[in-house]
Amino acid sequence: MLRITLPGGAGPGQRGAGDGGTGGQPGAGAPGGATSRADFLATEEPLGIRVNDVALTLTMRTPGDDVELAAGFLVSEAVVRTPADLAGIKLCDGTSCGHGGHEGMGNIADVTLAPGVTLAPAARRNFMTTSACGVCGKASIEDICVLPEKALATDLAKFAPAVLAALPDRLRDAQRVFSRTGGLHAAGLFTADGELIIVREDVGRHNAVDKVVGWALLAGRLPLSGCILLVSGRASFELVQKAVLAGIPLLAAVSAPSSLAVDLAGEAGLTLVGFLRGPSMNVYAGAERLSR
Repeated sequence: MLRITLPGGAGPGQRGAGDGGTGGQPGAGAPGGATSRADFLATEEPLGIRVNDVALTLTMRTPGDDVELAAGFLVSEAVVRTPADLAGIKLCDGTSCGHGGHEGMGNIADVTLAPGVTLAPAARRNFMTTSACGVCGKASIEDICVLPEKALATDLAKFAPAVLAALPDRLRDAQRVFSRTGGLHAAGLFTADGELIIVREDVGRHNAVDKVVGWALLAGRLPLSGCILLVSGRASFELVQKAVLAGIPLLAAVSAPSSLAVDLAGEAGLTLVGFLRGPSMNVYAGAERLSR
């Protein structure tokens, strides 16, 4: 990597220390110049998800927790709801699995559904899902707007704003890679009292959430009633839907939500919190769950 420092150490839009990665720590007042140095990068590789021998999607992700990722993805697609819906998930790389189709796809999560569990035709993605988009490839808004059979409004959990305000620091402390690369999103699952249950990281924020949800599915912990899901980026429509289908009553984000995310949260009975930074936060839906 070639690191360039402008004279005076500052320029328009320069990031401050702590933004992540070795490139995010410029020294104020440093002399101008260019130096070659090593840097840590977040890994991004393709993972194909195949269900009952049908290629469902190809997603770009950070390797690790791939079985959880595939399981959580199937929850968010409303394909499975309980561990009993899965007969098995295995990872294969094309060398010993006995089937083709790996060309240009890297590893594949090969999923077998339990007898009686079917895959709807609309579930199959039309093309690759990137690390920036969890709904890429869907044919229509009807395909991506899935709500659970049981409304979240029945979850009567209450959450204290003071507990929520402390969660971003706890999530950052739990992240293993972000401080070195600055390139990974995190999703953390917390109890209503702010106790960290699990954290997962990925180059894609939707993948990080799928890994959390997949862990919960495989552990037999769905629905995640009374829990808080905190994401390190913005709150998009896809993340709201993933939280709703996992039975999570509160989704918080350190950045902004989208308008469609707010609409879906209100319809589904999800409490949606954005701009969770320091002592302040914005509540866009479900404010009745916050004790004041």
